[in-house]
Amino acid sequence: MGKLDGKVAVVTGAARGIGRAYAIKLANLGASVAVVDINLKSYQDFAGESIGEKYETVVDELKDLGATAYGVEADISNQQEVQKAFKKIVENLGEIDVLVANAGGGSGALLENVASEVDPQQLQLVLERNLFGTIYSVGAVVEGMKKKGYGKIVTVTSVTGLQANLGGSYSHYAATKAAIVNYTKNLAQDLGPSNITVNAIAPGYIGTGRLKEQFEKADAGFYTDQTALKRLGTPEDCANAIEFLTTDLSDYVTGSVIDVTGGLLR
Repeated sequence: MGKLDGKVAVVTGAARGIGRAYAIKLANLGASVAVVDINLKSYQDFAGESIGEKYETVVDELKDLGATAYGVEADISNQQEVQKAFKKIVENLGEIDVLVANAGGGSGALLENVASEVDPQQLQLVLERNLFGTIYSVGAVVEGMKKKGYGKIVTVTSVTGLQANLGGSYSHYAATKAAIVNYTKNLAQDLGPSNITVNAIAPGYIGTGRLKEQFEKADAGFYTDQTALKRLGTPEDCANAIEFLTTDLSDYVTGSVIDVTGGLLR
């Protein structure tokens, strides 16, 4: 039996990359898994993100693993779209037990948006995508979890939300990820009496199919040398932390941030 047999899990931003690894992990743990993404075929935009010709989307991949799976497209920064998407999930899979609010992202070049020169339009974009999207996703599941008296919520911040970037760059993204940390801690206090745990995962330099090529072009050694383990992380490294945070292994853990950075220097 799997640790999540009989549970319904939702992963936002799961069409590719780390989110896909989260969805696969949850499926292998026995959960019925819903995938939410603005484009369920977004993996097609990146050569390194291929899921193989056998599958049209990650939903098909999950079903091939023997899991009950459902996919729905929605813009996570649009509250109405989020509410409609999660309503469809409940109708097709049942009330939600586990939420991994993974969807998000940055905007612009990595060395742009230094703290004193933030582009307002890019700031608004990442604010809506990262913080608002997380809050909207939580809002769509919390009442059902309260009725059950059970729930596991995992938000996704970043090492950039825990420390400053070199030269203060990409600060618009970092600020929204730091906000997710504080939101997570407050949410844990709010929902604790309802037996709902809320924790965050903070990935470091993770070699997804999309990012690995960028790391290599920029000299991967610059990034790996900053870690104790001297390597890039993998999506599976992050997914292992998700297993802990979504199963009974973490029943007395809430309001915490799990650092998955390979011992990144600060």
